[in-house]
Amino acid sequence: MRLHLCGVRGSTPAPGPEFVEIGGHTSCVAIARDGDDGPTLVLDAGTGLRAVTGLLGEQPFRGSILLTHLHWDHTQGLPFFRAGDRPDADVRLFLPAQDGPADRLLDRWMSPPFFPIGTAGLHGRWQFAMLEEGEVSVEGFHVLAREIPHKGGRTFGYRVSDARSAIAYLPDHGPSALGAGADGWGEYHEAAGALVEGVDVLLHDAQHTADELPAVAGFGHSAADYAVALGERCGVGRVLLFHHDPHRTDDAVRRLAADVAGRSRVPVAAAVQGSVITLPQ
Repeated sequence: MRLHLCGVRGSTPAPGPEFVEIGGHTSCVAIARDGDDGPTLVLDAGTGLRAVTGLLGEQPFRGSILLTHLHWDHTQGLPFFRAGDRPDADVRLFLPAQDGPADRLLDRWMSPPFFPIGTAGLHGRWQFAMLEEGEVSVEGFHVLAREIPHKGGRTFGYRVSDARSAIAYLPDHGPSALGAGADGWGEYHEAAGALVEGVDVLLHDAQHTADELPAVAGFGHSAADYAVALGERCGVGRVLLFHHDPHRTDDAVRRLAADVAGRSRVPVAAAVQGSVITLPQ
């Protein structure tokens, strides 16, 4: 499978010259099968979703979007997704099961007076549905969805695999909600382990440093050190630090990644907007 990192920032977009190398768009990862076909599975719909249109050329999006949760930085790209907002598009959007219907939940922020149109104003064929924890086939990929702690609404992490490789995607993860854990960065709990065990690539929330975490542990995010330690415990191929703090400049993100990589037993790098990762390599 082929991963396109379309948005790697957290909380809010980060425009400006200090953020251009790592990228300022919020969470969005597009997944395609091997070959020249465009992506058919998208994880989250932050402002990075706009970039998926370019990956499709002149073609409409015909596939599925899995939302980890409903915070703005994971949904705000939806009304600006040109490949999905056209008459010949066919989009299935899934979100963690909760009091619905799904489209009504999205319409709480995407409708007047907060936005000019609601979900019914999107062109093409859109289907909105709830997703329960467990295993499901989506666009030919095997997906495991598990609930993970994150403040402010039900949140899933996803494990996506094909016949040859697997990735884990936990962009918003606040394990401190379950206790300090062995290292003081949060619990290494069963749901996280099930998602991450043995994957080729782990994309994980790394919004904070270990020093920052005590003051912000209640915000629902992880320290980069936790992401790396989880990857080591679960035998992953490599860790990509994701959901970068919107105030953390390119230089600061690189320093953070180099610091934790220097103490890690697995390869570690910062996720960079625009990167393409082909698995297996």
